[in-house]
Amino acid sequence: MPRKAGDVSPIKYCIYIIKENRTYDQVLGDMKEGNGDPSLCLFPEAVTPNHHQLARDFVLLDNFYVESEVSADGHEWTMGAYATDFVEKSWPMSYGHNDSKKYPYPSEGKFPIASPSGGYLWDIAKAAGVSYRSYGEFTSDGKTERDPGTTRVHSLKGNFDPWYHTFDMNYPDQKRADRFISELNGFEKEGEMPRLQIVRLPNDHTSGASVGKPTPTAYLADNDLALGRVVEAVSKSKFWAQTAIFVVEDDAQNGPDHVDAHRTVAFAISPYIKRGSVDSTMYSTSSMLRTMELILGLRPMSQFDAAALPMFKSFQSRPDLRPYTAMAPQSDLNAKTQASAWGTKQSAKMNFAKEDAADDLLLNEVIWRNVRGHLSPMPAPKRAAFVLAHKGGDDDGD
Repeated sequence: MPRKAGDVSPIKYCIYIIKENRTYDQVLGDMKEGNGDPSLCLFPEAVTPNHHQLARDFVLLDNFYVESEVSADGHEWTMGAYATDFVEKSWPMSYGHNDSKKYPYPSEGKFPIASPSGGYLWDIAKAAGVSYRSYGEFTSDGKTERDPGTTRVHSLKGNFDPWYHTFDMNYPDQKRADRFISELNGFEKEGEMPRLQIVRLPNDHTSGASVGKPTPTAYLADNDLALGRVVEAVSKSKFWAQTAIFVVEDDAQNGPDHVDAHRTVAFAISPYIKRGSVDSTMYSTSSMLRTMELILGLRPMSQFDAAALPMFKSFQSRPDLRPYTAMAPQSDLNAKTQASAWGTKQSAKMNFAKEDAADDLLLNEVIWRNVRGHLSPMPAPKRAAFVLAHKGGDDDGD
């Protein structure tokens, strides 16, 4: 990894995969290699074998956190290392309302005042002359670009896939993986691909216990297999030797975790990752963004990514070019929620047309009881305080 932007790196390409709303313990809490609590694990290895195997094959990040609370500020932090004062003060008024037209989220380029002054990831890529492409991030329905009235989001024009579906719980992540892989195959034939690619795989959000929709477990299995297939395709492509894949949740949705409700699932995948390692360094989404900025030679977008600790410890100087092979989940990807399931009445009142329009605690309880049984109470979200201990002595030598 480069120590500063502009230094030479053997990594040429970064693929940034954005998922939705899971804590570390909810998915990886059953991994003995890391700091997990298996009693809080809702989607263990049988459901998410690729999440588990990617963590084992590459690096397990068991101390990684999001800066955000919900998707309204989560996608701002994920793409801009900042959520403006307007966003942070406005989203609580719209959050959880079912009428998304009456209460639109003040983010993802909807209002000029919501856009961070330092721009988004594609803005700094464009300024640096780095090619980029977005698959489903900051687009409306995957077919037409949103018209937010801001020049920054318009910088995506011509650099997003118009056929890639953004957030849509009726659309399988398998089809999203199909689309990305078809684009990758096209890039291989052309001999080059964009140096920065942003890919959205949102179905780990789930639709709660909506009757006739996939069960939470089926959604997670779908998301897991799609992630595994994307990594496999990249690792078996001509670009693998020069590629790093970064995966993160936009927010953790206030879910159960024995360390903190902001601790989340994250991955760093590359021939230059220390294979089979555990990196317990305290990282955040801004750390991941800073790592990509250093690799691609981009300036920071805010004080937060500028000051963030890059993921140096996860990388090694010599490449290990072994490819990854996706694994099939043992659970049924096509399982549907029945009318007798716990939480169907609550889910029927929730809006799943957009991310995080449903109340986070209620949705988490629906998912918890749906997986664990209706008599199992959900643990309350945990809040932890983090401080850096000063190890130096004072003037008295203490």
